[in-house]
Amino acid sequence: MRENINPYEIVQRQIESAAEKLGLERHVVEILKKPMRVISVSFPVKMDDGSIQVFEGYRSQHNDAVGPTKGGIRFHPEVNIDEIKALSMWMTFKCGVVGLPYGGGKGGVICDPRKLSQGELERISRAFIEAISQVIGPEKDIPAPDVYTNSRVMGWMMDQFSRLNRSFSPGVITGKPLIIGGSKGRNEATARGCVYTIVEAMKDLNKPIEGATVAIQGFGNAGRIAADLLTELGCKIVAVSDSKGAIYDPHGLDITVVKRLKDESTILEYGSSSQIDPSSLLELNVDILVPAALENVITTANADRIQACIIAEAANGPTTPEADQILIEKGVLVIPDILANAGGVTVSYFEWVQNLMNYYWTEEEVNTKLSEIMIQSYHEVSKLAKEYQSDLRTAAYMISLLRVKDAMNARGWI
Repeated sequence: MRENINPYEIVQRQIESAAEKLGLERHVVEILKKPMRVISVSFPVKMDDGSIQVFEGYRSQHNDAVGPTKGGIRFHPEVNIDEIKALSMWMTFKCGVVGLPYGGGKGGVICDPRKLSQGELERISRAFIEAISQVIGPEKDIPAPDVYTNSRVMGWMMDQFSRLNRSFSPGVITGKPLIIGGSKGRNEATARGCVYTIVEAMKDLNKPIEGATVAIQGFGNAGRIAADLLTELGCKIVAVSDSKGAIYDPHGLDITVVKRLKDESTILEYGSSSQIDPSSLLELNVDILVPAALENVITTANADRIQACIIAEAANGPTTPEADQILIEKGVLVIPDILANAGGVTVSYFEWVQNLMNYYWTEEEVNTKLSEIMIQSYHEVSKLAKEYQSDLRTAAYMISLLRVKDAMNARGWI
């Protein structure tokens, strides 16, 4: 069961918790608890029926002490300014924990892409980029895909920015189609990075990855790719869920069949005997739980019933702060979202670097570089957690806060 909690308040509490451990000066904390810039725009778009509709959108840029801001653009009917601010702040710490030269950004447009034609979607994409064009750019703020946006939308946005600037500017957007400057390995990066951290966490617990049981909440892009990669490592995927329901087989699901059913109809056609209440998936007796869908799904209402040894947060913000404390007391190892799902922004960084060089890497090169960064980052967080006797989430924030603070100090801001 999800709790309706303001994400902006959650990230501020997470900052406070890590800052207290580090003994950071109060003015540093206050700087980091708020975005440096939040832009609200409205723009008209001609719809297919000839009517004019005015759309509203936002872009939040949290902190650019380390480098240009970076983060996705989502199209969703429930986009709101507090959500966008919180997500931009999480991006700062996500980039910081893996050592990327970025601050955090995030954007969104209030709309329902499921009710729009391709033409309307393209016109909204181009109009939004035009509305925020003066505050984005390869050396300012680099957007990327997010909820209900994809490589095609990024292609339109990059093209619109290039037209406005009268020059080909692939570095302004990441997550683009390969033919116009996208990076190989980007589609699988979030899941692949998450799996790298799971492998290291299992080593920390002295548990073999082969034969480990896994439940995956959310069978979208990250969830299904994680299922594939974990299966290749010898794990047994016993449960998966999507927006329509959940399925469970203690002997292991046939992931090839699950993927086919997902593409053709629904995973529930796997069989009525395998269907379970989606909320119960989180409480199954498994080695590894991968929340890869919504925020605030692990709460005080269910945290004490979670049986997994490891929770790898492929989704953003799936665990509430109160639930976090319960999991810590239970001894559950939680790989926090800002580390577990940082593979996506890491390969987005690779894409940006390739765009600036106009020199492109093989998929093997991308995956090798990704594994080096994710594994090193996991062990840096784990080491700091042991040093301060903290959980991994607090340690991850501590690393990020220190990097941003050092950058602000070096630039003379504080």
